[in-house]
Amino acid sequence: MRPTDWQNRPSREVSVPRYFFDFYGADKESILRDSVGSECSGRAEVREEAMHALPALAKDKVPQDGDTQAFTVSVRNEMNVTVYTATLTYAGIWFGEDIPPVEELSD
Repeated sequence: MRPTDWQNRPSREVSVPRYFFDFYGADKESILRDSVGSECSGRAEVREEAMHALPALAKDKVPQDGDTQAFTVSVRNEMNVTVYTATLTYAGIWFGEDIPPVEELSD
């Protein structure tokens, strides 16, 4: 093979899998279904994408009703099979503003 022969060879494109990230609110009615998808090189990148997307989605919506809210991302592959799911939960608890009474110890 001559040094320039590699330039004339047909290229082998490496296909990067496409994943679809569907987001669900706590009421299961607020669904953002991904119809475009994102190319991810593997499991670690799918997980990282979900980890970054959940807080970005939830930041303006927590809390809506009460002090508990959950957001879920469900990731599908190109064959429409769910391959990963992650949930981000916000839970707020009020402890009150009064100082609790101190019991006096008797001798």
